[in-house]
Amino acid sequence: MKSRTAQSPEKLVGNLRDLLSEAEKLVGDASEGASAKAEDIHSRIELAQEKLSEYYDIARDKVVSSAKTADKTIRSHPYESLAIALGVGVLIGALIKSNRS
Repeated sequence: MKSRTAQSPEKLVGNLRDLLSEAEKLVGDASEGASAKAEDIHSRIELAQEKLSEYYDIARDKVVSSAKTADKTIRSHPYESLAIALGVGVLIGALIKSNRS
């Protein structure tokens, strides 16, 4: 099983930027060391893809869990949920109407 290490999105974006800059250098570099550099970049890209996949799995699990919790809450309190939905709808309608005038 893959370990899920938490890494900030900013750090992940920084890593991806570093990969892109290295890829640009690789394209411009025609020396014999380019193949080793290409393998390094390829392995780092694969690592980044695995981490993005892990983040996607974590986000998906949280969304599914939240949806199930919301469904249980709505089913256990249907009238309260309906009243809240009506209130939110009226509030949004009032905001839209006030912005148009």
